[in-house]
Formats: sequence, structure tokens, C-alpha cells
Amino acid sequence: MSIPAITAFSSSLWAAIESPLANHLWQSTLFAVVAGLLTLALKKNRAQVRYWLWFAASVKFLVPFSLLVSAGSRMGWSRASAATSGFTFVMEEMSQPLLPGTASHAASTVSAISINFLPTLLLGAWVCGCIAVLVFWWVRWRSIAVSIRGALPMKSGRELEALRRLEQSAGIKKQIKLIVSKSTLEPGIVGIFRPIMLLPEGISDRLSDGQMEAIITHELCHVRRRDNLTATVHMLVEALFWFHPLVWWVGSRLVDEREHVCDEEVLAQGSDPEIYAEGILKVCEFYLESPLACAAGITGSNLKKRIEAIMVHRMASKLNAGKKLLLAVLAFGIVAGPVVFGLLHPTQSRAASQAQSVRTSATEFEPISLRATGSESISIRLNTTGEPMPPFKITSNPPGTGMGFMFNTEKFLATNATLPALIRVAYGVESFQITGGPDWLSSKRYDVVADFHGSTDDDGSKDIMDQRSRTLQRLLAHQFKLVLHHESRQAPIYVLNLTNDSMQEGKAGDTHANGIKLPISQLMGGPGLWTYKEGRLTGQGVSMEELTQYLSRQLGRMVVDKTGLRGHYDYTLQWNGAESQSANLVMALSEEMGLALNPQIAPVDTLVIDHAEPVTRQQ
Repeated sequence: MSIPAITAFSSSLWAAIESPLANHLWQSTLFAVVAGLLTLALKKNRAQVRYWLWFAASVKFLVPFSLLVSAGSRMGWSRASAATSGFTFVMEEMSQPLLPGTASHAASTVSAISINFLPTLLLGAWVCGCIAVLVFWWVRWRSIAVSIRGALPMKSGRELEALRRLEQSAGIKKQIKLIVSKSTLEPGIVGIFRPIMLLPEGISDRLSDGQMEAIITHELCHVRRRDNLTATVHMLVEALFWFHPLVWWVGSRLVDEREHVCDEEVLAQGSDPEIYAEGILKVCEFYLESPLACAAGITGSNLKKRIEAIMVHRMASKLNAGKKLLLAVLAFGIVAGPVVFGLLHPTQSRAASQAQSVRTSATEFEPISLRATGSESISIRLNTTGEPMPPFKITSNPPGTGMGFMFNTEKFLATNATLPALIRVAYGVESFQITGGPDWLSSKRYDVVADFHGSTDDDGSKDIMDQRSRTLQRLLAHQFKLVLHHESRQAPIYVLNLTNDSMQEGKAGDTHANGIKLPISQLMGGPGLWTYKEGRLTGQGVSMEELTQYLSRQLGRMVVDKTGLRGHYDYTLQWNGAESQSANLVMALSEEMGLALNPQIAPVDTLVIDHAEPVTRQQ
């Protein structure tokens, strides 16, 4: 992959994740701070409560609140609202765009006109950091793996007898394999779903029976709690968010609290505090601490404070009713709050759209009589052959996939068109602004003939084509039992900016030597024209609004005009190469027209199809 392609991909990816990532990071940071304050309030209670608070703070880094908000949004009642846009055009639309500059090429096209190395550097640093963390852990795991490979299973002995006896008293039904290693690694539990207890060779000569049983009880506590699994989850958080200091601090708190939990459990089961503390000190004297948090040992955490807590052996108090209620309310609020926000977030738009639906249901979504006024009619038939109906003459690759449209003040014609394509024309939106609906939307194609016969809609619109668009919207709603609503969604867009004064405004009487043979006077004040042939795109009398609409269709994203240009312009763009025409088109856009596309995240008006039924009449 070339450097420009990598830069383009990273720029596009960064534009898509920058805002959501920033929101997620500050939300997760605030959550961890709140969890830390709660642990301070619960410092006299059992360590298990504090441990799960820290683990919740860790998991929060993997679960954005936006997922819960999205879940709430999907639970909301559907809304219906009337659209207000419409436009006029005559075209034949192929299955592929005029230039193969689809959304899949959008990232590479941006690199051609606006190379921004900062996203590449940031993403590269993040990837390198992730790899470094994973390699560091892999090296440490190798040292544990070497100890396991050289270990021998213990078939008998007081250690095995103590393990089996303590397993029964702890309620562990599946026997844990006990192995003895010649390494100096401390006693510990290795493995997540099939835990193995690893003991260093000769440990029985250094520990008394009471000390050995206390150490084994400690390790069995790790097994029951699945500490290796939760530690692995946090290691994933550390690998993904290695750049966040709070993540590593949370990790140290997890190790600290889990050892306190096991200490409390060992003492609760009747072990003598002095014997237990002496056993831990002897392990620390002769053996090395486990190199990974997901291989739980016994010497982790702040050893001085642990020994002091063990010797004092103050029984941690249980949570009282008030603290339990506080934690329950907080937990419910954390989960339910974003969901409720999602339910309400389609904002006031739900209440507003419901009111709008009441006002417009009689004209937009209730069955209507097309001949009620004698001024409009529509015929929709399922096209099963892919052949265009007259007067369209369309060739497409693959055959039978081309669509054609004609829309003016008198009639609307469409051939081999999908329902989303019909909606796009009727509502004046692009394909990427339409979502939802049943599975058949992209597979069933229709031929449509709508005659308006000079009818007008009493909708207050002065633009006749606005009226025609509303009429077409109403006819499609009736024929397809179509229900949809507008929704503003955050999405990646491109902003079109002016970088130099290369644009030339068209003048009356100008023509292109190799372009459109029409005097510019016929175009001024009306829609511009453009032609494409063999790597050359020629435009005459084209406004920036028309250019951004064209680019939006080619790139599969909304293109917003920020050039400030209000005239009609002539241009000729030329490039070579067939495989990267989209990137070369945008390169030409920058070099020959002085226009640059910059990626951003912004709200995009989206039409959500709530319900649609297919028309089954065939040709």
C-alpha cells in the first residue's frame, strides 16, 4: 500500500473516530474517578466491593455509553415526518457512477487533495504502542510457559492432599491439576478456563503445614473468583488504551484489591494470621513474583500494608442498607441513564414528528384516491427482466442493473429503479442518506410512470417542482405503504474549501473547444451541464451547489460547500489511469480547480424507512 493511500485511510478513519473517541475517553475517565471516590467511601468495607468497582471502571473503557444510547434509540417509537425538499433533473443512472469514485475510494480521494500526516502519526503511534504492550506481555508469558513445560505433575504428597481437602471445603468440584516446577517462580494459578496450580520445587521444605495450607487456600480463592479472567480483560484494556495513565493505575488497584480479597477469605476460613503472614514472607524471600497479572500469585500488591492488615485482622464490615441502596441506584443509573437518553434523544423530534404525523397523515400516509381530483395518476410495475422501458436506452455492466429517471413539471418516469432510488429522487437526498427498511429494497426493481396533468398541491410552496416532489412522495407512500421519518445522525462528511483562484467563472458566449457545444447564455440562471469521456470531465455553467451534489454522489458522502463561490463556472478535469480514477479526479480537483476536500464528522439528515410493502404487479 502506497504512502498516500495509507495517509488517506488514516485521515478518513481519524475523521470518523476522533469525536466519538474523545467523548468515550472523557466519559470513561469520569467513570473511573467516580469509582475511585466510591472506593474511598467504602475503605472500611470488604475488599471485594472495592475490587468490583475498579473492575467496572476497567470494563467501562470497552463499553462506550453511545452503545447504550443507540440501544435506547432503537427502542423508541418510530416517527413520521414530511420532507420538504425536491429537485429537477433528467438523467440515466448506471449501476456504477459516471466515475468509479464510490465510498470505498473516498479515503484515497481525500489523500490526493489534502494530505494530513497528523492522523497517520497518531494512529501509527497507537498501533506501535499496542504492539509494544503485547510483545512485552508475550515475553513475560514465555518465562511462565518455560516453567510450565519443565514442570512435572504431582501424584502424591502433602501438598496434593492439602489441595484436594481444601478444594472440597471450598466447593470446587473439578479437581485442579498440581504441577511442580524447578523455576523460582512463586506459587500461583496459571490458565483461565482450565486453571493449573504451579508450585516451585522444594517449597514444602520451607513452609510448615499451616503455612502451606494458607498459601493453597489463597490460590483457590483466585480460582473461585476467576481472577485470571478478569485480569485478562483488563490487560486488553491496557493494550487498547496504553496511552491513558488512569488505565494503568486502575490495573494496580485491581491487583491490590484482589489480594486483599483473598487475604480476607483465607482468614475467614480460620487460618492463623501469624502463620499466614509468615508463609507470605517466606515466599517473598525465596521466590519471584508472577510476571503477569493473569497468572495470579500470592505476593502481589503492597506487601507491607497487606501484612499489617493480616496481623491486625480487623473484620471488614458488610455493606449496610444505605450503601447497598446507593450502589444499586448508581448501577441502575449508569446503565439505564444512557438508554433513557437514547429513548428521548431523537429529541424533541419525536414529539414534534408525532404532532407533524397527526397533521400530515391524511395527505401523506393514509391511503388516497389517485383519481380523486382527476389531475394525477401513477403506474408502478415490477421489472423482472432488467430491460429499460421506452424511452430509456440504457447499457449497464453488469447487464440489467442500470436505472433511468426523468422528472419534470408534467411527469415522472423511472425504469428498473429500486425503492431507495425512487425515494432519493422524490426527497432530493443521496443514497447514503437513506437507511432502514426490509431486505427486498435493494433487490426488487420497478418501472414507474406518474402524470401530474398540471395539478398543484395546496402546500404553500411557490416552486412548482417542490409541489411535484411532494406529490411524488405522496404517491410512493400510497403505492408502497411507505412510512419514514427524518433523523439527524453523526456521519463522516467532506467539506469543500477553496485553496486558490483557479476557478474561472463562465461568460456569455464562451464554449469549450473539446467540451459542450452550447453557448453559456443558455446555461446561466439554469442548471449547468457536464460530460465525461476517456478520463476527461468537462463542466459548463456549473454552480458549486451542482458540483457538490455530483461529488457527494461519486464519493458516497455528503460534500458541503464552504468555498463561498456563488457564480457558474467552467472547468475541464483530465487524468490518466483506470484503476484509481476517483483519486486522480480529486487530485485534478485540487490542482486544476484549486478545491480541497477535508474530512469531518457532522450531523447528516437521514431518511429512515420504518415500513414498506412491495408492489407485485409485473410487466
